[in-house]
Amino acid sequence: MKRIALTVGDPAGIGPEIVLRALASPERPVARYVVYGPRAAVDERVERFGLRPLAALDVGVEDIALETPVAWGRTSAAGGASAAQAVLRAARDAMAGRVDALVTAPLNKESLRAAGHPWPGHTELLADAAGVPDVVMMFVGGSLRVALLTIHRSLRSVPDALTVDGVLRVGRVVAREMGRYGGAGPLAFCGLNPHAGEAGLFGDEEQRVLSPAIATLRGEGIDALGPFPADSVFVKASQGAYGAVIACYHDQGLIPVKLASFGHAVNVTLGLPFVRTSVDHGTGFDIVEKGVAEEGSLLAAMRLAVEVA
Repeated sequence: MKRIALTVGDPAGIGPEIVLRALASPERPVARYVVYGPRAAVDERVERFGLRPLAALDVGVEDIALETPVAWGRTSAAGGASAAQAVLRAARDAMAGRVDALVTAPLNKESLRAAGHPWPGHTELLADAAGVPDVVMMFVGGSLRVALLTIHRSLRSVPDALTVDGVLRVGRVVAREMGRYGGAGPLAFCGLNPHAGEAGLFGDEEQRVLSPAIATLRGEGIDALGPFPADSVFVKASQGAYGAVIACYHDQGLIPVKLASFGHAVNVTLGLPFVRTSVDHGTGFDIVEKGVAEEGSLLAAMRLAVEVA
């Protein structure tokens, strides 16, 4: 039976609640689960919302004590420190073979920064923890598999961040690993500009960066196509024309995935020496007091982790 590490994310958010709901669900995938995070925060949800306690859910627990109590729905250094420590400990256990995969509930980027950590999210944190330079964020939702050339940066900075080497790095990782996540077929690259630049009329990134990189990938035997206008490529991808789409920036790729599969899509980190999946949503600070957080995306992440592991 597979052993799955399950981190609760930022303790001020909905992570502890959705972890409890997912573990108590009849749709819970068969595996041995170990929960990483502050037990006190999880127990608070049990008491407030009448959920089943961890002791009744047949799971292991790696308690990450909070430095100070955290207020629900608010950023804090204590919350960011606890959340990061849980992920780092789970990653060490994955690299040591003590668990077969890592499933993560959402972090809060402001809390991470308040705790003094440099990472803007899980992807960068896990790359550092594993000591690997080439990691890629990919989302799996329904028939779509969408990877990103750039991740957490301002829209203004994206064009300068697109490089031939960067496109090659992402394309190679996705081509190597997408099959594990159900992707079969060519890689389709999105253009950065409207109409994929319209032969340079609306920008030259397609001609200067994307097209040369795609040609190199094809020379390496990778079935890479594009760059295509982003406003149409996802339609064909959803119909099975491509194994994965590679988008230039965060929202270009995530809007179609979330439109098609929000609440059931899965965030995957490619390039790690272990399987890592996560939810397609954030910490839900606006709903944490209501007890209405849904566990669908976390269950999907757990299913995919068990299948791939």
